[in-house]
Amino acid sequence: MDQTSNQTPVHTQDLSLVLKAQIEAYLEHGIPSLKQRLANLNKLLDILKTNQSDITEAISRDFGHRPPQETQLAELYLCIDGIKYARKRLKRWMRPQKRVVSLWLLGAQNTVIPQPLGVVGFIVPWNYPLYLCISPLIGALAAGNHCMIKMAANSSHLSELLQHLFAKHFAADMLTIVQGAKGSDFAALAFDHLVFTGSSNTGRQVMRAAANNLTPVTLELGGKSPTIIAPDYSMTKAAKRLLFSKYLNAGQTCVAPDYLFVPAGQVEEFVAVAKTIVSERYPDIEHQDYTSIIDDRAFMRLKSILADALEQGATATTLSANSKANEVTRKFPPTLLTGVTGAMRVLQEEIFGPILPIMTYQHIDQVLDYINSHDRPLALYLFSNDKTLQTKVIDRTRSGGVCLNDATIHVGQHDMPFGGVGESGMGQYHGEEGFMAMSKLRPIFRQAHTSALSLMYPPYGKTFNTIIKLMLRL
Repeated sequence: MDQTSNQTPVHTQDLSLVLKAQIEAYLEHGIPSLKQRLANLNKLLDILKTNQSDITEAISRDFGHRPPQETQLAELYLCIDGIKYARKRLKRWMRPQKRVVSLWLLGAQNTVIPQPLGVVGFIVPWNYPLYLCISPLIGALAAGNHCMIKMAANSSHLSELLQHLFAKHFAADMLTIVQGAKGSDFAALAFDHLVFTGSSNTGRQVMRAAANNLTPVTLELGGKSPTIIAPDYSMTKAAKRLLFSKYLNAGQTCVAPDYLFVPAGQVEEFVAVAKTIVSERYPDIEHQDYTSIIDDRAFMRLKSILADALEQGATATTLSANSKANEVTRKFPPTLLTGVTGAMRVLQEEIFGPILPIMTYQHIDQVLDYINSHDRPLALYLFSNDKTLQTKVIDRTRSGGVCLNDATIHVGQHDMPFGGVGESGMGQYHGEEGFMAMSKLRPIFRQAHTSALSLMYPPYGKTFNTIIKLMLRL
């Protein structure tokens, strides 16, 4: 869980002082009004809109190279649009909710009011560092919380930039980024809620650390997201859509298609179509539109996974003209793998890179049995116009989310919750669900001036017996 960094280390004591200041500020200022919350969201929006070029440049420097267009589409746009979505609906989200009162308590009132939790911590990964910071942050600020953020060591340039920008617009006891902190120290703080995005193994460590303080957690973890092309669907259309999602950010996406099922006898067709599509999009892996692998360790891991598959009999097909991986630029070619088996690492580990293993099936039940025999994924993708088949796949599997006839797009839908299940995570954020996840839904019972319950007070006698018999009968 701990990551190394060139930043000045932040010690556990320092973290505790930052948290203490945020807790004290929250208690001092109380629950923020709608106006104050909107002001915070507007500050966040202004930061993103007025610093777009600096943000894209910082992220590209952290990766070694990432095209600004990918950051604009997959991060900046989604963040800006998410803030606008929350602003329009925040007043409604904040309203007290009337709830039903028991027949025997007529005259009383039940109300649920969403209140801030207090201080929320965020551990942010490097693969979409802006979006995976801002997206859950929107819900936390909308809910009226104070926030502490720990960015990944691999996002040092963006982290320093955001720290500077946040400091210009927010008090440190309201919103701050801590530099150089160890993940284990950060997760061990007594937050009122902790949001973590990363691997399943690290998620377990975070959960164990948080458990000491009984800190509730939202864990967005990942996993191996399956993709299915049904016989009724256009192979070309499916390939165009799923390969965009697969090779966006060079496959370094938690919801990227991780392995593909195609009908038996159609592998060659898919490979041929994929070659045409990818060679047009990325004619050379050094092309400006193709992202680098984040660091040497990740690059070498991909080489190792590929070598393992080839040693065990798989066949690799590279989809760009320049097919040789470049250790200097950390560009790794878009690659398809056929002839894969369950003994290969490529089917055992989340790939997190531009390698796509392909398997075949005779009947959809074979696919469903395979998916259900493995950990529940963060996403599942089905390309089919057959409504009966769609229903069958949805009903017979479990995943964090489902996308029909496309891939990853569901993540950017602000009116739908986003989160995993089982090994792929717990909890959810985005939109109203994100607001509620970052709120305490506080129940308020208001007793009426007179209460029938007084008839049930001891000493118990005839009146009690008569009423309780009626209550139990209804």
